[in-house]
Amino acid sequence: MNSLNDKSTMREQAKARRAEAALKLGEDGIKSFLETFAKSWGNIFGSDAVVGGYWPMAGEMDVRPALVLLGRVGCLTALPEVVEKNRPLRFRAWVPGEDLEEGEHGTAHPLVSAPVMRPDVVIVPLLSFDKEGYRLGWGGGYYDRTLEGLRKSGDLVAVGAAYGAQEVDQVPRDEFDQALDWVITEKEAIKIK
Repeated sequence: MNSLNDKSTMREQAKARRAEAALKLGEDGIKSFLETFAKSWGNIFGSDAVVGGYWPMAGEMDVRPALVLLGRVGCLTALPEVVEKNRPLRFRAWVPGEDLEEGEHGTAHPLVSAPVMRPDVVIVPLLSFDKEGYRLGWGGGYYDRTLEGLRKSGDLVAVGAAYGAQEVDQVPRDEFDQALDWVITEKEAIKIK
């Protein structure tokens, strides 16, 4: 169950499930996610961490309120920038409210004048996840390359942000896929064993 066809089929199904969950839960889902995140982040990482988040697109869980909360308690926050195809993401410092510029694939990232940062924690968007911590993303491999590189350079905590409806029995995977350490949904914080 690790072919590209399996992943492509699963991506289409996952997009529909995520869109349905986002529509059904709406702002209440994001508020519930933030409450779960607020209750659990202290068990996952400290208040002096550098946390890489993301700017949501296409129904991804909106983690911006979590980044605001983290900034208030002393964490430094950053957003990813697509450097080029088949390369890891680069994180730049970002404080909620600061300007962003358009990036590759419909993304938005901090201005190029913002300092580059190495995150201790990366909050990762996803289409699907399983209890083993594997995630299905858009297929570009950006987060897998990024997590691999950051883990080689020091400690890292990878936290998936999702709706509970995005959980599946098993995500197709190959040797390049990087597992998450935690997944936080609007219902629970799941520590991956």
